[in-house]
Amino acid sequence: MTYKTKELLSGAKVTLIGAGVSNMPLIKYIKNYTNDISVRDKKSVSELGARADEIRSLGAELITGDGYLDSLDEDVIIRSPGIRPDTAPLADAANRGAVIVCEMELFSHNAPCPVFAVTGSDGKSTTTTILSKLLTPKNGGKAYLGGNIGEPLYHKTEKMNENDLAAVELSSFQLMNFDAPVKSAVITNITPNHLNWHTGMDEYIAAKERILRHAGRAVLNYENDITRMLGERLITEGKTPVTWFSLSPMTVSECAGAERTLYVKDGAVFSRESDGALKQILKVTDIKLPGKHNIANYMAAIGAAWEYTTAERIKAVATSFGGVHHRLEFVAEKDDIRYYNSSIDSSPTRTAAAISALRDTSPDRPVIIICGGYDKNIPTGPLAETLLSEKILKAVVLTGDTKDKVKEALTASPLLCDTSPEIRVEADFVSAVRLAASLAQKGDTVLLSPAFASFDAFPNFEVRGERFTETVHNIIAEK
Repeated sequence: MTYKTKELLSGAKVTLIGAGVSNMPLIKYIKNYTNDISVRDKKSVSELGARADEIRSLGAELITGDGYLDSLDEDVIIRSPGIRPDTAPLADAANRGAVIVCEMELFSHNAPCPVFAVTGSDGKSTTTTILSKLLTPKNGGKAYLGGNIGEPLYHKTEKMNENDLAAVELSSFQLMNFDAPVKSAVITNITPNHLNWHTGMDEYIAAKERILRHAGRAVLNYENDITRMLGERLITEGKTPVTWFSLSPMTVSECAGAERTLYVKDGAVFSRESDGALKQILKVTDIKLPGKHNIANYMAAIGAAWEYTTAERIKAVATSFGGVHHRLEFVAEKDDIRYYNSSIDSSPTRTAAAISALRDTSPDRPVIIICGGYDKNIPTGPLAETLLSEKILKAVVLTGDTKDKVKEALTASPLLCDTSPEIRVEADFVSAVRLAASLAQKGDTVLLSPAFASFDAFPNFEVRGERFTETVHNIIAEK
């Protein structure tokens, strides 16, 4: 089904689930088509504070509290990504004919320009940001960046034109019932994540796969078993062109069937076309961002932007882009102790990549790492293996809801030995940062890379990263 704004919203009864910042600009936009609009949020009016006053001033009804999903009788329900579409009130509404949709799906249906979408368990924010910088609009067009990365775009569609380009990050939550066209679809990788929200790994994979349904091109990680399986299925079906990317060289037989393959060989990124033509795209040393995972992120973005970028643009971005906030972000250095904020690392694989990046760039600097947070039912075995096998680690400070779970995995691991990093536990986040700093000596690095989400103590990873940065600056000021 295609959800065009005028046909969908004109005269309809519409509700927005969630009074978050991303829904606020949608209220004004939807008011252009209907006056029957409401906003529903589990928080009370007092908890919403000034936002509640703003919603009412815009002429929308506000429904709050534990019964915020009661009497869900609207024609169009724009759900917050965190609300499962099969939640009983939403499922009942769908059964009576209501349209249940996410803001990003509406954007993809109504954008007058090509949309390039990115999802994955790790690296999607960086890849999407790189992609937005690589995209080179013509005839005065503009490149937009939005989606799960924090910027809603649906309300901007009527200001866009065919010369614009849009790069969007999509989470598995947004993709649960996503059914919209995209020019290119990237899946960076798929590893266990959000298993406290999804019913299991099968549902998580199925949600990610939905991004490929109406994609003009699929850009997939050849080295990840799951994304390789998805790509091989597409090649067999012959409906969607596949671009592979790999950190290792690929043989001619491995490239067979793909429209294009991007891989690393002899210190450079090469592309191999379906006709066998080989071309160097970029030197690895041109990439300012540290870590092999960022080379993969660049290949994914290049594959998606292929006809919409240039060699000059690729090199210019690679040599200048310093990274996404809260992703291995340098905070400060005092007494030859460096502090890095990688609060966005909400899975064990992201933490492994962060450690690897520091090892590659500063192999002689021991690392004190701060880990722990909200429990998403992610297996802790892989994290324990990473923390105990990385010789660069000097100490591990565990905090948050998962502190004991991770400690148990570490102490039970056969990799634990006399040379393993020191393991410390500190429940309070700020106290954990201070403990990590106290363990650091000249030449060390203190790294916040939690490997878990922030929701046990913070509304999002940004606030967690800001608290880390604030605490570090306070520690330095006290010295």
